[in-house]
Amino acid sequence: MTHAGRVLVVDDDPTVAEVVARYLARDGHEVECVADGHAALREARDHPPDLVVLDLMLPGMDGLEVCRRLRETSVVPIVMLTALGTETDRLVGLETGADDYVTKPFSPRELTLRVRSVLRRARGAIVPAGPGAPLRDGDLVVDVGAHEAALGGTRLALTAREFDLLAFLLRHPRQAFTRDELLQRVWDWTFGDSSTVTVHVRRLREKIEDDPAAPRRIVTVWGVGYRYEPR
Repeated sequence: MTHAGRVLVVDDDPTVAEVVARYLARDGHEVECVADGHAALREARDHPPDLVVLDLMLPGMDGLEVCRRLRETSVVPIVMLTALGTETDRLVGLETGADDYVTKPFSPRELTLRVRSVLRRARGAIVPAGPGAPLRDGDLVVDVGAHEAALGGTRLALTAREFDLLAFLLRHPRQAFTRDELLQRVWDWTFGDSSTVTVHVRRLREKIEDDPAAPRRIVTVWGVGYRYEPR
């Protein structure tokens, strides 16, 4: 299966971990389970996974801190498991660097599909806009085929969702999109929390704007959403 990969599941509930591992294994993935944050960081360092399924509530070091530490050295895709109704936790998780989230209680089938989608995007499954030509805007270069982006010659450390969002906006310069439109066209979600888009835009601005507080590339269109302005 081309979508399969090595998945690290981090959850201190053995029942949840066992169910998640079983469904992911059925989908063709190699799965490793650990029960705490320190073990997760060791495993990710010694045997880098293709994706991490990370519970927010962990003993000792919580999922947010694990996510932060992983992001210091890696852009490995992270799908975070959060409790139902904790919107603040979900947003903080996205701010910290998670690519996606699934709320508990969740359908193992839904989680499996989310994992498959995030892995596909992380591997550069977006179809290039032209015959192999990178997307360019001044000193910003996005090579969709290689799934790499650089600013001023320096490679950008982008998560899969950040990369997808940037590539999409570059393909549609000066076109305004609502958050719901971006959620559907970039995330492939027909429903979901549009604040996910807001968080990813904020993270992108921190990486590509000279002044993230006064963005000149990804601009806010008040009452609508966002638009990419070529330099």
